[in-house]
Amino acid sequence: MPFLVDSLQLKSFIAIAETGSFGKAAKTVSRTQSALSLQIKKLEEQLGCQLFDRGGRKVTLTPEGEIFLGYARQMKQLQWEVFSRLREPEVAGEIRFGTPEDFATHYLPDVLARFRKHHPRVQLNVSCDLTLNLLEQFQNGQFDVILVKRDPQSVKGGTKVWREPLVWAAAEGYRPEERLSLVLSPQPCIYRARALAALDRARRTWHIGYTSPSLAGTLAAVRAGFGMTVLPAHMIPDGIHPVGKDYRLPQLADAEMALIKQDEATKVTGLFADYIVASLETLKG
Repeated sequence: MPFLVDSLQLKSFIAIAETGSFGKAAKTVSRTQSALSLQIKKLEEQLGCQLFDRGGRKVTLTPEGEIFLGYARQMKQLQWEVFSRLREPEVAGEIRFGTPEDFATHYLPDVLARFRKHHPRVQLNVSCDLTLNLLEQFQNGQFDVILVKRDPQSVKGGTKVWREPLVWAAAEGYRPEERLSLVLSPQPCIYRARALAALDRARRTWHIGYTSPSLAGTLAAVRAGFGMTVLPAHMIPDGIHPVGKDYRLPQLADAEMALIKQDEATKVTGLFADYIVASLETLKG
């Protein structure tokens, strides 16, 4: 039997993998749970293997499912790029895009480069700043689209595009003292506020030994031994490592990235926002 998979099957499979639930995934893709189950059953029959382990309270990927997830995200991204390239080849305009520096540096260069290659008549203006500054400037009309860090428990709105754990990080060989020395961004910074609140709840004493508004400055200070910082688990560079649990540091809540666009977004802005969401879905995991 030839292998045939459509966009809805890919979207459904990815949604189940990310939510761990057929019910939650059904709401995400606006289908019934029974329809989703049937789609996945047909997909598994075509591939000749089981993609999900349905035995526990939460649906989990089998080893074969983990392999297929990577390909599913790539296929979804390619489908979007083909559609965009053929249906919107002459799209033009200006997009003012704001994003946190760490996320832009680690994940976005190739994503933005591909968009510019496919849409050479679009003028893309990118600015990096702290999340709260980006939100303020967005509300003042200075950006068309922004990516922001947020607390998923208290801040809603926009489109969730990324979530990963935060960790305490320090230079190789660094040993935290009882009174913790911290390297953090200046206010307003969500990571800074989250780190200090967690330490205060755990009744750990601390002081801020180094403040830098840039990611490069923060990493340089950490490497020089000025103290620990907070980083997303998948953004830890060479020379820096997560600090072990034996130092009694409080656990940090996951980081969540959300995309927000203006209500009166232009056609080109909407196209760009959809492209960012699709691209970041491909990069997850």
